[in-house]
Amino acid sequence: MEFEHLVTSRRSIRGYKKKPVPRQVIDEIITLAKRAPSSMNVQAWHVHVLTGKALDTVRRRNMEELIAGAPPQREIFTHGPYEGLHRQRQVDIAKKLFAEMKIERHDAEKRQDWVRRGFRQFDAPVSIILTYDRCLDPGVTCHFDLGALCYGIVLSAWDRGIGCVVNGQGISRSNIVREVANIPDEEVIMTAIAMGYPDDSFPANRVVSDREPNENFVRYIGFPD
Repeated sequence: MEFEHLVTSRRSIRGYKKKPVPRQVIDEIITLAKRAPSSMNVQAWHVHVLTGKALDTVRRRNMEELIAGAPPQREIFTHGPYEGLHRQRQVDIAKKLFAEMKIERHDAEKRQDWVRRGFRQFDAPVSIILTYDRCLDPGVTCHFDLGALCYGIVLSAWDRGIGCVVNGQGISRSNIVREVANIPDEEVIMTAIAMGYPDDSFPANRVVSDREPNENFVRYIGFPD
C-alpha cells in the first residue's frame, strides 16, 4: 500500500479467522518493523512469538486466574484508572465497540464476555510478546523504542492483509506468559500484540477510533503567521 493509505486504513482487529499465520510471514513483518528508530541504536527489544499449544496454555491459565479473581501481575509500572479527558476517550471507543457488538449497557453477561475475549487475546492465532532488557530500568527510553517497534509490526502486518490489536490484557498475568514462553529473567515483559487474518464478519472489526484535531494538541512556535 501507499504509506498514507496504510496508516489511515489501519484499525484494531478483535475478530480473527481460524487460519494460521505462517512463520515466514511473521518473520518478514518483524524484519521490516525492526527498522524502527532506536535511541543510540541500542535495539533494546526482544520478540517472543506464541501460537498453537503454547498460546492455548496462556489463554487457559489467564482465564482461570481471571475467573478466580486473582490480581494482575504486570511487570511494568501502570497508572490507576483513567480520569477526565482520557477516561472520556476510553468510554467513547467502548461505546462504539459495544454498539457494533450489540452489547447493551445493562447486559452484564455480554459485557463480561467482552472482557474475557480481551484476556484471551480475542482468540487470535498469534500472540507477539514484546520485552526489553531489565538492565535498562529505570527509564523510559527503552519503552519508547518498543513503542516504535510495536507500531512497525502493526503497520507491516496490515500491509500484508494481517490484522493486529495491541493487547495489554494479554500480559496482565506476566508470570504465566514468562513461564509458558520461557522468557529469561533478564527481560521485562511490556506488552502483547494479538495477530491474525481479520474476520470481516466480526462487527467490532468495523470500528475506527477517533483522533483529536491537530489544533487540540499541536503547537507551532516560530513559524510566520
